[in-house]
Amino acid sequence: MRPVRTAGWTVVALLLMALAVPWFMWRDATVAFGLPVWLWWHIGWMVLASIVFAVFARTDWGLGVEEVH
Repeated sequence: MRPVRTAGWTVVALLLMALAVPWFMWRDATVAFGLPVWLWWHIGWMVLASIVFAVFARTDWGLGVEEVH
């Protein structure tokens, strides 16, 4: 089960990294609630990354680092 969990967390980490920079929003000047949409994207990404890290820290901290006994 550990290799499956490691692979799952790896996929989640890669997705978070891929979504960190909204390349598709470059040169878009759309504003929502007084801030550019790309900034809202970044705020949402930070919230999502924080939640994912909290779940990882509570459930699988040390996965891929600690030895299995």
